[in-house]
Amino acid sequence: MAGKLYELSDKYKELSEREDLDPEVLHDTLDAINDAIEDKADNIAAWIDDLTSAAKRKKAKAKEWNDSAKADLNKADSLKKYLIQELTYAGKKKMETDRFLLSTRNNAPSTVIDDETLIPDTFKNTKVTESVDKTAIKEAIKLGEDVPGAHLQASKSITIK
Repeated sequence: MAGKLYELSDKYKELSEREDLDPEVLHDTLDAINDAIEDKADNIAAWIDDLTSAAKRKKAKAKEWNDSAKADLNKADSLKKYLIQELTYAGKKKMETDRFLLSTRNNAPSTVIDDETLIPDTFKNTKVTESVDKTAIKEAIKLGEDVPGAHLQASKSITIK
C-alpha cells in the first residue's frame, strides 16, 4: 500500500523527515526536484497518505489519553470522597502519615440546581447566539442575488486512493 515513508524515493523521504520547513520553503524545494510529474505526484501522494494516516493515529491516541486522564481524575475524586468519609468517621480532622499530612476542611456552600425548569426567570440568563446561514447565502448568490460581505469561491481537491 502506498503511503509508507520507506516507499518514498530518497529525495522525498529526506524532505519528509524535515520538520523545520515552512510551506513556502517546502514548495520551493519540491519545485527544485526535477522528477517526471508522475514520479513527483506519486511520491507526494504517498507522503500525503502517510501524514494523513499519522494524524489519524495521533488523534485516536490523544483521545485515548484524554479518556484515560478523565478516568484517573474521576477515580482520584472518588478516593478523596472515600478518604474524607473515613477520616470523618474516625473523628479525625488531621492525620499525619509517613508520606503525607492530611486534613479535612469545610468548603463554602456550592449551588446545586435540582430542576432547572423550576428556577424563576429572574435567576436565568438569556444567551443570544448569532450565526451566518452559509447555505442560504450560497443559494442566494447562485440565484444572482448580491450578498454584501460574501462571495462564492471555487476550489479544487484531490482524491488519493
